[in-house]
Amino acid sequence: MNLIKEFLLQDKCSYLKDKNQITHYKVIDGCDAHHSLKFIQRGYRRFGNAYFRPICDGCDECKSIKIDVENFNFSSSQRRVMRKASSFKSYMQTPTLTQTHLDLYKKYHLHMRDKKGWDYHEVDAQRYYESFVEGHGDFGYEILYFDDEKLIGVDLIDILEDGISSIYFYYDIDYTKYSLGKLSLLQQIRIAKTLKKKWIYLGYYVKECPSLAYKSEYKPYLTLQERPELFEEDIWL
Repeated sequence: MNLIKEFLLQDKCSYLKDKNQITHYKVIDGCDAHHSLKFIQRGYRRFGNAYFRPICDGCDECKSIKIDVENFNFSSSQRRVMRKASSFKSYMQTPTLTQTHLDLYKKYHLHMRDKKGWDYHEVDAQRYYESFVEGHGDFGYEILYFDDEKLIGVDLIDILEDGISSIYFYYDIDYTKYSLGKLSLLQQIRIAKTLKKKWIYLGYYVKECPSLAYKSEYKPYLTLQERPELFEEDIWL
C-alpha cells in the first residue's frame, strides 16, 4: 500500500444547501482489502484510488451507517420490489468500462440534474475509469442489471472481510417504475446473507438531504461515532 498524496478540499456541500464542506482525501496505490476495510470502518468512502471523508468544523450531519445484515428481515414491500424485477438478469464481475456504461451514466445524471437539481459534470472515459474502475484490487466488483440484452443498471460495490461497502449505483431512468435503486440494495443484502457477511456499509446518511433519506428505511442499522483515526477503535452504536 503506497500513499500517493493526502490533501483537504473545501467546496460547497454535496448534501445540504448553503453550506460548505471540507473533505479529507487519501490517494493510495495498491490498497488491499484489509486496509480498505480499516478505512471504511472509520467512515471513509472509496472512489478509485481515493479514500475520503468529510471533516467539517462544527458539523456532523454526515452519519456513516451500516445495515445489520444478520438481523435484517425483508418486508412485504421489499419482497414485492424483488418479485417485480424478477425477469431482469444480473451479473457480478470486476469493474469494467464500455461506451454503454458511459451513455447510461450520462443519461442518469442528466435526469437527476433536471429532476433534483444535481450538479452535472461531463464524465469522459478517463474520469469514469479513475472513479469506478481503478483501485478495485481483488475486492471491487460491479453488478450489471440487464433487461434481455439491454444494460439498465450498474451497481459498484466492494466485498470486504466482514461486509459489503456500497459505492455507487446508477440506472436507466426509463425503468423507474421498477425501483431499481431499492432493488440494488436489496440484492446487496441478499448477497451478504449468502456470503455470511455481517454488514452493508451504506455510506453517509444526512437527515435533511432528500437524496439520502431512503437509507434510514433499512433497519436495523448502526451509526459510526465520531471520526476515529486508523489507529483508533471504531465504535458503532
